Amino acid sequence: MPRGLHALNEGLAFLFEIAALVAISWWGCHIGDNTADHILLGLGAPLLAIVLWGLFAAPRSAVRTPMAGVLSVKIVVFGAAAVGLWFTGLHVLAVVFAVLVAINTTIATVDRNAAVRVSRRDS
Repeated sequence: MPRGLHALNEGLAFLFEIAALVAISWWGCHIGDNTADHILLGLGAPLLAIVLWGLFAAPRSAVRTPMAGVLSVKIVVFGAAAVGLWFTGLHVLAVVFAVLVAINTTIATVDRNAAVRVSRRDS
């Protein structure tokens, strides 16, 4: 993939990651029976997503995870964000978010796999 498109896709991936945390927090703030639940879930749910992502899916993650594991974490985090948006009544946004994230992640995965093949061939 040309460098400009690669950089654009990676930038979009980062924005989707931030949007996922906002969506998960939004859901957390709207679930529960009282203010303490809203605060706990509004802060705790995205914090859990951050820890999960940092351990297994981040480029410099603490645990070296195979691509299937990284994609599994992304499905869980982005899926939670889309489901959270859906259950807070933002149905169109949930679907648009899920579709755009799926396209972005597919492009990034294909690009990374192509880069690995080229790297192996050149060495």
